[in-house]
Amino acid sequence: MILKEQTYCLDSNVLIQAWQKYYAPSICPDYWQVLNQLGNKGIIFLPEEVREEIVKTDDELANWLKDSSIPIYKTDQKVISCWQKILQKDPLHQFLVDNIKGRSLADPWVISHAMKMNATLVTKESKETALNTRRIKIPNVCDNMGVRWIDDFDFIREVNILFSCKA
Repeated sequence: MILKEQTYCLDSNVLIQAWQKYYAPSICPDYWQVLNQLGNKGIIFLPEEVREEIVKTDDELANWLKDSSIPIYKTDQKVISCWQKILQKDPLHQFLVDNIKGRSLADPWVISHAMKMNATLVTKESKETALNTRRIKIPNVCDNMGVRWIDDFDFIREVNILFSCKA
């Protein structure tokens, strides 16, 4: 069930993996229509960095996203302030981004937008529990910052997305 006035900030991996795997439009087109409906209602949104991460690939998902009804939020001074608070809380948070491989570039902004909007962050990532790693994951930072996060399956349950199958 949707929490009263709850909004959800989507990480790029939630859309990418669903499109490429288990909710591909060829087998589950209604899922993508529901995401548009949730976007129209202001229940879900994407940071502009997530959008850019997806559309730079120029594939069918990118085309769908360009035409979707999901609001795209720009990074403003309040979002930047949230990122500064994240870095101040723990210097290890800087390792959220993999600068060498150019991955996870949107991760700090997903968390910062969720903080600013008091939104639940939806991600496919899971917590990093190894003590000797320098890789920081979105759920670790969310927990450190008091930002609620869930995976996409919990998101589907919370917003009451129901699947109907036919042959």
